[in-house]
Amino acid sequence: MKNLTLEKITNACHGAYHGDPKNLPLEAASVVTDSRQVEPGDLFVAIDGERVDGHKFIPETIEKGALCVVSQEDLGEVDYPYIQVDSTIQALLDIARLYRESFDLKVVGISGSVGKTTTKEVISSILSQKYNVHKTAGNFNNHIGLPLSIFGLNEAHEAAVFEMGVNHFGEMRMLSSVVQPDICVLTNIGVAHLEHFGTREGIFKEKSQMILDMKEGGTILLNGDDEILSKSGEIDGVMPKFFGLGENCDFRATNVKSLGVNGTSLTIHLPDGSSFSALIPLPGRHMVDDVLAGAAVGYLLDLSPEQIRAGIESLTSLPGRNHLIKTDRLTILDDCYNANPVSMKAALDVLSETKGRKVAILGDMGELGEEEAALHYETGAYAAEKQIDLVCGVGPLSKELVKGAATGKNTSTCWAETTDAFIEQIPELIHPGDQILVKASHAMHFTDLVEALTSF
Repeated sequence: MKNLTLEKITNACHGAYHGDPKNLPLEAASVVTDSRQVEPGDLFVAIDGERVDGHKFIPETIEKGALCVVSQEDLGEVDYPYIQVDSTIQALLDIARLYRESFDLKVVGISGSVGKTTTKEVISSILSQKYNVHKTAGNFNNHIGLPLSIFGLNEAHEAAVFEMGVNHFGEMRMLSSVVQPDICVLTNIGVAHLEHFGTREGIFKEKSQMILDMKEGGTILLNGDDEILSKSGEIDGVMPKFFGLGENCDFRATNVKSLGVNGTSLTIHLPDGSSFSALIPLPGRHMVDDVLAGAAVGYLLDLSPEQIRAGIESLTSLPGRNHLIKTDRLTILDDCYNANPVSMKAALDVLSETKGRKVAILGDMGELGEEEAALHYETGAYAAEKQIDLVCGVGPLSKELVKGAATGKNTSTCWAETTDAFIEQIPELIHPGDQILVKASHAMHFTDLVEALTSF
């Protein structure tokens, strides 16, 4: 890591240093919140989490050679240095902000209801055609994961792409004040987390707070096809630019042609009047928006059309996210990392374009608030409209989804209470040659289901 001395860390997190003052000029090798990952010279930040209290493992980290500990508990008279703070989570964010500010590089911040991680991957793939790019690791996009991603920066990096995920009011500024983006990307405003935000307008209000921490001279990129984002005017003194299919968009796609599970071809138009054709190698109409966001970022950071195209066409999928698996007997669209009504309908669109018997294995969608039953029913009805041959619901909420799917004359349905219960039914429900979509909220643990189908 770069120049993170114990003195600077103590000042950044407004803590009280306990220990030999001679250690204050020493630099932390890394910042760690998992005691199992501590190595000599690391700073261990003890987080009191939902399942585990990191303070219990402080002695273990010292034995492993931790340089210092950040604690929100008074540790008393101990023979190792520690920094006492009011909140170790806030301290983690404060230290990450200090570290972020030590780098002079272009930073892209991404938020939205759907597609944050895929958009991050697209932007990173495009920018990597010209720059050494650092990006959020996996889905490390919350108040703990984001700082850990920030700590992955090093002096070789020329650009960084960070996604920010929030589900309560007040959380965005905790993250965006650390990221301080040069470019702010909002993918869309859907119905995810309605339980906490109440309305889509509430979602927009919170997620757009990111813009308040944008660097001076920065750029706002919004999805011009989103009914809420497309109405945006000047935000905090900055006029946004739009990407999408509409004529109002600065970065626009035409000639969009679905190639089913093989992806999508399209022509991308840039603000300077130039255009180029590209092939998105991943399936789904929703990929068009993600790619346009990536093209916009690439254009703003001085990539050529050829470099942008190369970044698009070199995309690869991640497990659980629009990931195509072909076995000797089945074709599986593994999109099981998470789900909400918008992303589930997009995945059903992809499934509907496949050839063969179409099977959708759909699990509960969380955090939908008072409308959760209606939204599950509506999603099931959409599957019937797309003429999916078999819709299998898994989980208590998915009973409503199955009821919606049963409205289709040509759609068969089944339901299982748990993932394990469904797995037991695979031999009687699944046929060789089936085209299968697997999608649910993360809490459903559908990765086990994907593994079972893969070995079927």
